[in-house]
Amino acid sequence: MGGDAGPGVVVAGMAQSAKKNPDLGFILHGPEEALKKLVARRRMLAGRVSFRDVPDVVTMDDKPSHVMRHGKGTSMWSALEAVRSGEAHGAVSCGNTGALMALSMLCLRKLPGVSRPAIAVLWPSRNPQGFNVMLDVGADVRADAQDLLQYALMGASYARNGLDLPRPRIGLLNVGTEEHKGRPELKEAHGLIARFADGASYDFVGFVEGRDIPGNVADVIVTDGFTGNVAIKTGEGTAGMIGESLREAFRYSPLSWLASILAITSLRRLQKRIDPRRVNGGVFLGLNGTVVKSHGGADATGVSAAIKLAFHLAQSGFAERLAARVASTAALVEDASEAAEHAGKSVQQEGGREA
Repeated sequence: MGGDAGPGVVVAGMAQSAKKNPDLGFILHGPEEALKKLVARRRMLAGRVSFRDVPDVVTMDDKPSHVMRHGKGTSMWSALEAVRSGEAHGAVSCGNTGALMALSMLCLRKLPGVSRPAIAVLWPSRNPQGFNVMLDVGADVRADAQDLLQYALMGASYARNGLDLPRPRIGLLNVGTEEHKGRPELKEAHGLIARFADGASYDFVGFVEGRDIPGNVADVIVTDGFTGNVAIKTGEGTAGMIGESLREAFRYSPLSWLASILAITSLRRLQKRIDPRRVNGGVFLGLNGTVVKSHGGADATGVSAAIKLAFHLAQSGFAERLAARVASTAALVEDASEAAEHAGKSVQQEGGREA
């Protein structure tokens, strides 16, 4: 209900998904009378949609702190509650990102061992799988070394289950690839992520730069939410500019228009390759349930992509696998911390005896 274009676009995206996937079913949360009229226009959705009549809606202007206190009667909360109760296998929302994350943590709770959930997106890349995973892209603008380690662990699990990569390569985003560069928390995170690579079944390639986000150096790009959000918005804008520039170039003269006709197949392939709608949908990692955040301004194609992502993750049992992975690696981190603490005490005691 809270997207920029309203529920009509969401229902249109549902219809596209329903046409492609006969195994999909939907629960729509919001004012039932209005939603039923929209669904009735889509024959593909006949018999595949149930409704939860919820009059209140979280708007894009609502502050997350206000929604935390007063959001339990909204359509957003209702959708998350359906995931918590097991009625739905995943939730998809085009609404307020901050509010969705706040309510998700309140309703679904964080996985044990996760201090800060992250939003992960798929980014078109030159890798054989066609995409890289990047996180965080906006759940929290801050991240210390422990947070970045958790992002690496969750990102590796996402790549393993979502992209079928048995041993993903992890890169830590920085202003350069040299180990002496970057903020102190990045240097500390570099050591932590490298230390747990074997135990968590991933390869750490070290620091990577912005140009490596769509590259083939790493499969998972780890960063803080501020940097990640700026990066994806820049990528979306750049893709839009390239598309518009190509259209202008081919409209320049009759000859260039003829050239576009001859190259139509290649141009469509390029358009599909750089179209940000194809990878619309950020997954909230670190929660007890699957939540996919669609871009607020997504059209029907973008909404359909977000639904497809949620369906794929639910079908693969990703939430359960991620919980198991986080639990096992949390135990590794705890054991390593205890060992380091014990070693420190031993050194102090030995020093005391020598004194």
